[in-house]
Amino acid sequence: MIRHDTETQALYRRYCLPSRRYLKLGGAVLRMAREEYEPLVHALARDARAVTDDELTLLFEGSWRERRTAAWLVAVSCRDRYRERLGALLLESEVCYAGGAYCAALANFGTARDADLLAAYLERYLRRPDLAYDQPTAMGALAYTDSVLHSDRAGHFLQEGGLWRQWFRDAPHMQGDDGISPYVDGIRLACAVIGEGADS
Repeated sequence: MIRHDTETQALYRRYCLPSRRYLKLGGAVLRMAREEYEPLVHALARDARAVTDDELTLLFEGSWRERRTAAWLVAVSCRDRYRERLGALLLESEVCYAGGAYCAALANFGTARDADLLAAYLERYLRRPDLAYDQPTAMGALAYTDSVLHSDRAGHFLQEGGLWRQWFRDAPHMQGDDGISPYVDGIRLACAVIGEGADS
């Protein structure tokens, strides 16, 4: 259930709204000029250290803006105890625009369990070519996690006749070839930003 109470609104103003941060976490941060990028990452790192678990819990019950911001705060502060929560939120896909942040956080944690959570999402949503959700980002996150773990959980999705190829072919909103390199590169860059924030 999405919360719109006074406490959540205060957290939104504190963690999401400064410089419209919620809009910049994702693809936009990857394209920023250095003079805008550095203050954003430093402020994100500061807030990632300051945010409490109770505040994160409330943010994860908010709208996509709060949830996206919370996922980045969790990733930058390396709070992998939120792994299962992120996986559940990704699988539920209750709100738009937040799934990519869940994927980036899980890929940044980079364990076999994170790969399992990404694979569970793909098992469900690659069977739905009618849904333009976070399938490409999750596929990139799983392949990236494979590269970190030296594993091949993505392989069965990517093989000829696999769910990724079927989904890509049947999804009316997807065009071009079914390669995943751009999605892996996006996750790699997001993890680099997260890592820079964690080191700040």
